Amino acid sequence: MSMRNNAATVGAAVRSVQLQTLRDWELIVIDDGSSDASASIVEGIADARIRLIRESSSAGLATRLNQAVAVSRGGFIARMDADDVCFPERLARQIERLQQEPQLDLLGCGAAVFTETELIGRLPIGLTHEEISAQPFRGFPFPHPTWCGRAAWFRDNPYDGALMKTQDQDLLLRTFSRSRFAALEDILIGYRWDAMNLRKMLLGRRTFVTSLWRHARRSGPLLPVLGAIAAQGIKGIVDVVTIGLGLNRMAQRKRLLPVPPSVAQRWQELRQRLGLNKAAT
Repeated sequence: MSMRNNAATVGAAVRSVQLQTLRDWELIVIDDGSSDASASIVEGIADARIRLIRESSSAGLATRLNQAVAVSRGGFIARMDADDVCFPERLARQIERLQQEPQLDLLGCGAAVFTETELIGRLPIGLTHEEISAQPFRGFPFPHPTWCGRAAWFRDNPYDGALMKTQDQDLLLRTFSRSRFAALEDILIGYRWDAMNLRKMLLGRRTFVTSLWRHARRSGPLLPVLGAIAAQGIKGIVDVVTIGLGLNRMAQRKRLLPVPPSVAQRWQELRQRLGLNKAAT
């Protein structure tokens, strides 16, 4: 977990790891130059399994994730953001599947999307390698905070530290042809939906376009990549227009899938255990 100025959310994120039914874990939290109380909050949680690394300046998510991988001691590595939460069975379920299928490098899971006040849907996700990699130049339906994989894979395939956005999509694009991905359909992560930020969205699209172009130059599928680059440009224009009209959030909600009632009940129970203040519906 890398964090930067996540004082409002990191406590619940860490507590959700402490609630895991799998007890043999190590949580590496790297503070990426926070100016708030994020590091003090983590430091105040008494658990010998938590390792806090405080950095005085920001180097970005990709660099900090590579740093965490380098100092990790486990055979498997799970990703998590400092504003999300894990359901208690997350690690046990993902590790069990990875142990059962040694050919898998990276395993995701379902993710429920929530705000401060409500549970609003679940993210689309591919379940097999073929589904996840079906349209690599248009993106991978494989949410980054749900990843759990073999430590050797992460060490052999580091993030590009120069990228400030879409580091996950770039990594998948570079590795999908020689790796095996899959996902559990069960929802094991709560994914926090923050406020829209047009600048960040456009930066993400521009960064992914750069990754696409680099991939095309290396491997040669120029025409499909050019089509995908054009699509990203169109999506950027749509972002500008719809955010300006206040419609983008509505359009994004329509792409979410419904949450089963059983998950909604589990979510309510998890919120209570984590002490989240406002009730979700």
